[in-house]
Amino acid sequence: IQCQKVNEAACDIAREVANEGDALVAGGVSQTPSYLSCKNKTEVKAVFQKQLEVFMKKNVDFLIAEYFEHVEEAVWAVEVLKESGKPVAATMCIGPEGDMHGVSPGQCAVQLVKAGASVVGVNCHFDPETSLETVRLMKEGLQAAKLKAHLMCQPLAFHTPDCGKQGFIDLPEFPFGLEPRIATRWDIQRYARKAYDLGIRYIGGCCGFEPYHIRAIAEELAPERGFLPEASEKHGSWGDNLSMHTKPWVRARARKEYWENLKPASGRPYCPSMSKPDGWGVTKGAKELMQQKEATTEQQLKELFQKK
Repeated sequence: IQCQKVNEAACDIAREVANEGDALVAGGVSQTPSYLSCKNKTEVKAVFQKQLEVFMKKNVDFLIAEYFEHVEEAVWAVEVLKESGKPVAATMCIGPEGDMHGVSPGQCAVQLVKAGASVVGVNCHFDPETSLETVRLMKEGLQAAKLKAHLMCQPLAFHTPDCGKQGFIDLPEFPFGLEPRIATRWDIQRYARKAYDLGIRYIGGCCGFEPYHIRAIAEELAPERGFLPEASEKHGSWGDNLSMHTKPWVRARARKEYWENLKPASGRPYCPSMSKPDGWGVTKGAKELMQQKEATTEQQLKELFQKK
């Protein structure tokens, strides 16, 4: 009951904000502890069905099945959401290597579209470059199968070229030491342009994205969208507001060419440029993923420390 109230309140808040402009409201479901703990298809689908009931009650505009490491579970989610009759988007938190059971990005996309998804793509776990490569593979898979779907991409705002198959959750910096990896607004403008050129039309971001990152996407794609975002009223494009700076060397940076080609330094003399991922290799059915309602015990923590 408490979970239902939270979801209903979230839908109300989303609708209130959406009504302030030309926006849609989505109801979202993601991977479940039930699936990771090896519950059967019926039990897992029941979890999605329970959430869908709230979204139907609140009449959201479309539905999203997101953040899935296993395409099997993502397909189950799409099948449930499709019963609503509303458009369904499905994204996976995978990289070019595919899902945790070795299903390629192309095949993941094919299965999701056949299950009823109108939009497919990726979200979270990987940086913009890696995520775009994954969507490219999804697009190739759909083309080979002669299937059509819109494409979607919501990467991290962190640079993660060194993460393993499970993405940034394997990095030792996850989740509280990731700030040194944050992307600049110029990184995100490049991402937005590459995404658009790849044919992606649902372009956004996930963990690490700040308002200025989203603004960067909107500003980069203003020619295609036909207008600038409201936030641009207080922001100079490509740093042109620096033209009034008191220092001449800073005024000289008021141009696209400067920021577009900048290679920013980290300012951390003793830090490595990359990390070694933990890479435990656990997935569905692994002992460490079995869910429990009570907090992790001291003994369980000790065993985890020893394994690490």
